[in-house]
Amino acid sequence: MWREPCAAAVAIDSRDAAAVRTFFERHFTAYQALTPEGKDAGLATGYYEPLLNGSRIRSEQYRYPLYAPPDDLLTIDLVELYPELKDKRLRGRVEGKRVVPYWPRSEIEAGRPALTGKELVFVDDAVEAFFLQIQGSGRVRLAEGGVMRIGYADQNGQPFRSVARVLIERGELSPDGASMQAIKEWGRRHPEALPELLDQNPSYVFFREVTPDTAATIDGPLGTLGVPLAAGRAIAVDPRSIPLGAPVFLATTWPLSTRPLNRLVLAQDTGGAIRGPLRVDFFWGFGDDAARQAGRMKQAARLWLLWPKDAPPPS
Repeated sequence: MWREPCAAAVAIDSRDAAAVRTFFERHFTAYQALTPEGKDAGLATGYYEPLLNGSRIRSEQYRYPLYAPPDDLLTIDLVELYPELKDKRLRGRVEGKRVVPYWPRSEIEAGRPALTGKELVFVDDAVEAFFLQIQGSGRVRLAEGGVMRIGYADQNGQPFRSVARVLIERGELSPDGASMQAIKEWGRRHPEALPELLDQNPSYVFFREVTPDTAATIDGPLGTLGVPLAAGRAIAVDPRSIPLGAPVFLATTWPLSTRPLNRLVLAQDTGGAIRGPLRVDFFWGFGDDAARQAGRMKQAARLWLLWPKDAPPPS
């Protein structure tokens, strides 16, 4: 069903706004995303590509590892037994004759033997390492020289828990002030309490190094589809609700503002906290401004899925 619009897209000059508009009007029908209860009000948060400082060699300054997937991490695909779980893959490990959940963050940070030798790089800031896992990809400026790009490889299968919510429940931050920047500032004011806070989120992300040849040819990080994300034009979605690769019209507002932010985006990525048909993460790009916008974004949103006209309506 995508073949015809994809073939037609190749001939479109992306600089010609009128031609682009005509292409979408000719080949797609807009369907508003709704919950099973018929609600249309969703939530848009933001993410970005961070820059960290690190080294391939552990030292007192660079002591926080970013890991590649460990060899004992199992991926369990139940689709053959339960087709309704086609987008659900469990993670675990073998203990005796049983498959049990993989280690949570606290155990991984304590240094499980399976992680020995899986260190990709060591960074100088525990808070930045934590938020890199939430962003899913980033760059590391190496003490030895050069920049290393890393991307999402896998996850430990544990549920994501928001540390912002933990700080709000403890009275450390207000609901209106619990931005990424505020959490980072709290962590630097309370370094002795930081490990316990971060361990409240048992989810843990493993990375892979993007090869230098690939890194040299792309501007943005690689999303779930394996293509570079374009700042301001890519979103992370729940693929059980919105298919990856689909164009989506997003109607939301700029962070901490009522100024409309309405634009056509592409569903090119996924995220551990992105669940349901009305939940998206908006990619802001690389750099300090992208970090500020992403950290403050928690806006109401509505979505329209653009679906090929010749295809049956999406279910």
